[in-house]
Amino acid sequence: MTTPQFSRSVSEWLACAQQAPQHAHREWTERGIALLPLGQRFNTVHLPAPLVHAAVGSTDIDQVHATLAELLCGPVIHNTPHHAYYPLVELCLPTRWPYADEIHMLGAGQYLSVPASDLTGPYGVYWAVRPRIPGTLCPVPAVARLVHIARTSASRVPHHSG
Repeated sequence: MTTPQFSRSVSEWLACAQQAPQHAHREWTERGIALLPLGQRFNTVHLPAPLVHAAVGSTDIDQVHATLAELLCGPVIHNTPHHAYYPLVELCLPTRWPYADEIHMLGAGQYLSVPASDLTGPYGVYWAVRPRIPGTLCPVPAVARLVHIARTSASRVPHHSG
């Protein structure tokens, strides 16, 4: 499949999260971002950038994106104004998310700003890891593992007393 056909098939799959997919396509054309409902095709987890940087061990954007692609095996949105990453994850009850008390999973009744398939940054809302195949999502256990790595890394940071 060529890249334009591939991007169209991914965009079509994402747009179908809305009852009227043409609205998502219009938003992508006009603004580059579409507001999609969660809990239809996917959920997301709000990962603050400092947590992701702790898990990766770097703030270098290229290294962060490459590591997210390797660890999460699915699409991830980077929202630079909100200093957060949003992996698109399999549908799951947010109450079953193991880190619900500190890291929020967003699902049914909530919305996510989703960039057009060709927006890859480096500013605004863009794909840190582009969707590769329609329907491919980050496994929830992989995202939980990333949070665990970040928490373990943070606990190893030496604390200085004053």
